Amino acid sequence: MMKEKIHATPAIRMLRERGVHFAPRPYRYIDHGGTRVASRELHVEEHRAVKTLVMEDEGGTPLIILMHGDRQVSTKALARRIGARSVIPCTPEAVHRHTGYLVGGTSPFGTRRALPVYMEKSILDLSTIFINGGRKGFLIEMDPRDVIKVLNPQLVEVGY
Repeated sequence: MMKEKIHATPAIRMLRERGVHFAPRPYRYIDHGGTRVASRELHVEEHRAVKTLVMEDEGGTPLIILMHGDRQVSTKALARRIGARSVIPCTPEAVHRHTGYLVGGTSPFGTRRALPVYMEKSILDLSTIFINGGRKGFLIEMDPRDVIKVLNPQLVEVGY
């Protein structure tokens, strides 16, 4: 059996530079399938598939929120938590401009510029998570505590 070569995305390069252990988990990508398709293809619970969502406050300041695949973000609760009047999802063009990644392949690691990162606190209760590795159809399995070490996110409880 031939081992698939992992193309080094900015996310993969960052994790390797930081000495983070991860396992590549490529899967068959389907447009607009999200974590539902990814978790089905990888035979894991959708709760362990972590979404990387790029949002902006009312002033256009971008941020990343990491959320369980089977949960939604309360933008009102997130706005209150960060001291903003409102938070809205970025357009695909804005996601690319802020992160260097395309929607569907957005990783919180190796973004074009450092963005504030918020992470749903209960993600830390999981032994491993599956999070985007920087391209469509490519998740990485890793310890959620390594997200803390690499990104130093603020922990929040804004999911429902």
